[in-house]
Amino acid sequence: MENEEEAKPRRQRHQSSNAEILITQPELYPPSMCPEPTPDPDEPNLTESKPALKHTQIFKALEVVERDSLAIAESFTSLFASLRLALSEVTSSSVDHMNCFGDAAGRLQESVLDAATKGNRYINSCLRLNEEMKGIDSLAAQLKVLRRNVDALDTAVNRLLRFP
Repeated sequence: MENEEEAKPRRQRHQSSNAEILITQPELYPPSMCPEPTPDPDEPNLTESKPALKHTQIFKALEVVERDSLAIAESFTSLFASLRLALSEVTSSSVDHMNCFGDAAGRLQESVLDAATKGNRYINSCLRLNEEMKGIDSLAAQLKVLRRNVDALDTAVNRLLRFP
């Protein structure tokens, strides 16, 4: 028959980020855990050894399919748990980023409003100064006339004082 080492299931290990998944490769003739059919002494032995062998092979194949189905189900369970964890982490991270973005946008809005207020004050100060500077032209003209008069007076006083 087969060597005992060859009869053991061959296994491959696959490592994911959160769980270790065991994948079983089916054997051609795994050992059966089902009881062997026992012939009934009252019935005549109409079956040959070949049909009994076929039933045994079918039970063994069903056992392998059942074992592999369980392994696949466990793999899917592990995969979905990993996906659920990753989705939870991503969602949490997204919420944190949105909160951070909201805080930054709020601070930026405050800074923009403050800068706009200061800019408006500066513009209003410039407009007031401009209005005040409009009257300075007439003042400058008056100062020119006054200067000429002072110069004329100074010249007249100097002539009177030099007149001996």
